[in-house]
Amino acid sequence: MSDKNSPVGFFDSGIGGISVLKEAFETMPFESFIYFGDNKNAPYGEKTEEEIKDLTLACGEFLYRRGVKAIVMACNTATSAAVLLMREKYNIPVVSMEPAVKPAVAAAGNGTILVLATPATINQQRYKKLLETVGKTEKIISAGCPGLVEIIEKGDFDSPDIDSYLENKLKGFDGMEIDAIVLGCTHYTFIRENIEKHAKAHFKGMRRIFDGNGGTVRQLKRVLEENGILNDLDKEGSIRFYTSSEENIIPLFEELFYQKRTT
Repeated sequence: MSDKNSPVGFFDSGIGGISVLKEAFETMPFESFIYFGDNKNAPYGEKTEEEIKDLTLACGEFLYRRGVKAIVMACNTATSAAVLLMREKYNIPVVSMEPAVKPAVAAAGNGTILVLATPATINQQRYKKLLETVGKTEKIISAGCPGLVEIIEKGDFDSPDIDSYLENKLKGFDGMEIDAIVLGCTHYTFIRENIEKHAKAHFKGMRRIFDGNGGTVRQLKRVLEENGILNDLDKEGSIRFYTSSEENIIPLFEELFYQKRTT
């Protein structure tokens, strides 16, 4: 087992997991973190299950070789396909993501719950079992959003392409009473304001937004505490970013991380 001072590893198919990393750093500022974005192979959401498994294990190996004490799968798609494989392979804690369907169901009234996620997440058995567990499946609409991650990966959240995508994808729900919208992909957190704006203009109901970031970070802290590896140093930890992309994506990672921390 790694010691308390070892970093925590995060990975995602691209920039999405930075939204989770930011929350983790705010909650546990004395921890150090390594973030790996597999931008070369993004997005995962439209790949086969076997492809996602292979890519996920490669990300895990990248982090494990750098001596992390725990791994956070900051990607709903990777979690759905490969979390069991990751936990079988590594002798360190592996913390996963889950679409925030449970809190959305608990908070919703009589309206519909709209889950936005990648096609791969929605088609995985893990997600289907989650819906069975929470019940009220007749109130839940699962909307796969092919192509949305690619737009978000560009890092321009003011792009008209985002609003155009939402208009076209969600036009079938215009006028519906929607009490909760679940962001089932960490990338979607970066366009939360766009989704809120669309919901206010086109939906009825409470239209509350839910994501799984907070729950994942709370679970990470519990796991570190239970394993006796929560960093107890009284100084701010370090952040290191890596990418599989041949392009220089690191400045975008840093911009998103520090920008999100101060907004």
